[in-house]
Amino acid sequence: MSGCGSRLVWLLVLSLAWLGPALGGEDKDEEVIEEEEKEKKEDEVLSDEIKEEDNVLVLHEHNFARALSEHQLLLVEFYAPWCGHCQQLAPAFAQAATELRNESCPARLGKVDATAQTALATEFGITSYPTLKLFRDGNRTHPLAYTGRMDSQGIVRWMQRRAGPSATLLQDTDTIAAFINSKDLVVIGFFKDLRGEAAQAFFEVAAEMVDMTFGVAEAAELFQAHGLSADTVCLFKKFDEKQTNFPVDPERGLDTAELTRLLHVHSLQLVMEFTNETSNKIFSAKIPHHMLLFLNKSSSEQLSLQDDFRAAATGFRGEVLFVVVDVTGHGADVLPFFGMTAADAPTLRLVKMENNRKYQMEQDNFSDSAIRTFIQAVLDGKVKPHLLSAEPPEDWDTRPVKVLVGKTFEQVAFDETKNVFVKFYAPWCPHCQAMAAAWEELAERYKDREDIVIAEMDSTANELENITIHGYPTLHYFPAGPGRKMVEYKSTRDVETFSKFLENGGTLPEEPPVTKTPGNSTDKEDPSAPRTDESRDEL
Repeated sequence: MSGCGSRLVWLLVLSLAWLGPALGGEDKDEEVIEEEEKEKKEDEVLSDEIKEEDNVLVLHEHNFARALSEHQLLLVEFYAPWCGHCQQLAPAFAQAATELRNESCPARLGKVDATAQTALATEFGITSYPTLKLFRDGNRTHPLAYTGRMDSQGIVRWMQRRAGPSATLLQDTDTIAAFINSKDLVVIGFFKDLRGEAAQAFFEVAAEMVDMTFGVAEAAELFQAHGLSADTVCLFKKFDEKQTNFPVDPERGLDTAELTRLLHVHSLQLVMEFTNETSNKIFSAKIPHHMLLFLNKSSSEQLSLQDDFRAAATGFRGEVLFVVVDVTGHGADVLPFFGMTAADAPTLRLVKMENNRKYQMEQDNFSDSAIRTFIQAVLDGKVKPHLLSAEPPEDWDTRPVKVLVGKTFEQVAFDETKNVFVKFYAPWCPHCQAMAAAWEELAERYKDREDIVIAEMDSTANELENITIHGYPTLHYFPAGPGRKMVEYKSTRDVETFSKFLENGGTLPEEPPVTKTPGNSTDKEDPSAPRTDESRDEL
């Protein structure tokens, strides 16, 4: 028996010796494959080979120099994989890359994962995502910041304008006439020396303003044909005044910022209609005041009010933008911002764009002269803003979180016996919704404290004369005592940090310096933490 047992053990050992590699081979093979894949990836990173994803060059520190040497114009997006804005841009960026490649344009698009390629991120000063930089002729030291729109057509136009001449050379009267008639709006620079400083400044403006078509002329006969004797930039339009001239100051030359502003202002119609197509132009015009005529376009009587409205507009170009808003069309969406309904039309409002202050006549008068007089009075500071205020709920002061409205804000926030912590929010704001539970918990914690009030105000329905809210949520602390003081809270939005802030009298106690761990030896921001520009909805 003992011999048989020894023989069986020997056979079992021998079997395991044969079967061992077969039974354990899968694990070993997987380890080998993983190691080979790792080595392969390391080799790829160390190589200067340039791979592409959707016609976008995938760049890293080992192939970046090669990409610059091979492409005359290279627009590079520095991104973070976890960044929502980067994810949103990705399809448009890829589409733009494809369009440029299909057109055989010398411009190419590339991307760098700045969280992985930290050396490149440091070299080019990347502090936010996405950041787009243009590299021209292999120049690595002075990339140009991208200034165009963040959509595919905006990127394509911006790159095309830099790939070719920014303005078309017009050499005779027939060519210039055809150029003027080719678009609703064109810009032509008349310069006696196309290599002079004024002309070069004009080319810079043309390169930036990609939504306009630019031409340039230097022939004497073309100056004469358009009644010009000195360097002048002319805006030709098929609406309103057909031609607007901007003479170049012989002393100061051509100021690029001023010319850009003038072209923006004068490229708009004297009276704009607020539509889905025009809204971006209206809000990006950088005109300090907007005069709005709210009307129902289905009413012929209300439509007739546009004549006097247009007549009033002529004296305020550049200072006040006149806009017609159809309360039954695209304009219906903005009515809540003014505390209005469609039944309030026709009516007039003037908005100061700097702080969204709204002004209205005591009684609407739609005559040309009355509109002019009202606007001038607002510009001269003689009219007080019209402030929205909801009605206070009956139980506004019985809840742990006190509900403030425009009418009650002053008496609560500036009560000298109370420390008042106020959340200014918008009902639709996801960041406000995310912190709602914490705000309620904070209020429960302090509901029995006589000296502390936790409150909130819907800033879409209530406005304050001396406090402007630029994003949601905004948190302000109003300490007890005289002086109408206000402190903006900008730290972490959780109950414990809120409590520390309140217990410390409206400031946070200084924390000891954080000791870096071996696993976190960089100064990089934790991608799981909310970034400043993504944790609040801007207006």
